[in-house]
Amino acid sequence: MQLDIRLPIGLLFSILGVVITVFGFITKGSDIYKSSLNININLWTGICLIVFGGFMLIMAMKAQAKNKTK
Repeated sequence: MQLDIRLPIGLLFSILGVVITVFGFITKGSDIYKSSLNININLWTGICLIVFGGFMLIMAMKAQAKNKTK
């Protein structure tokens, strides 16, 4: 059994994305976003990380399912 690198990468990005998204929700409306044109960059970055991590996890699961059918 080989370790698919997409699995730990997907977990890492998903967990980090959740942490950053939660921080973005907590600091919503704070003054820290004035320098970024009032864009909640933590929220948007967290969402992008969750999407990327989910994509990696889905690809890892598809590869595992494909290897089991062989």
